[in-house]
Amino acid sequence: MKLNELKPAPGANRSRKRVGRGNASGWGGTCGRGHKGQKSRSGASIPAWFEGGQMPLVRRLPKRGPRRTGHKRLEYDIINVETLNIFEDAAVISPEVLREAGIIKRKNGLIKILGDGELEKQLKVQAHRFSKSAIQKIESKGGTTEVLGMHANPNAPA
Repeated sequence: MKLNELKPAPGANRSRKRVGRGNASGWGGTCGRGHKGQKSRSGASIPAWFEGGQMPLVRRLPKRGPRRTGHKRLEYDIINVETLNIFEDAAVISPEVLREAGIIKRKNGLIKILGDGELEKQLKVQAHRFSKSAIQKIESKGGTTEVLGMHANPNAPA
């Protein structure tokens, strides 16, 4: 079989309907467009959402809730202070260390430390946000907290 021998299956190709070729064809005169009106004219193209001049649905409905545009919500990976007990005493806990330990999954995510549970070790913790109770628990054990800049996250808005 060669390319020049290929043919479509029988009945696969049909000739197009030729309208406006006399009344005997059944598609003469108005050619199925009806009488008068915008859609009977040549060149008529009406958008699907057009409602004939009636007030459009999207403008008839009441607007509710915030309509912020261009704002992206900052999402934090949440870690409680009790989770930090798996690290050695006097260790420096940074986002990279947490990623290597498998505590957080996102590569460039922001991190927030919350104060749930009890901390048993003295640690230096680096994160993007801390809750007040987390700062209190870390510093009560002799540790320190360091707030990282938001620019550490390339997805965060400037």
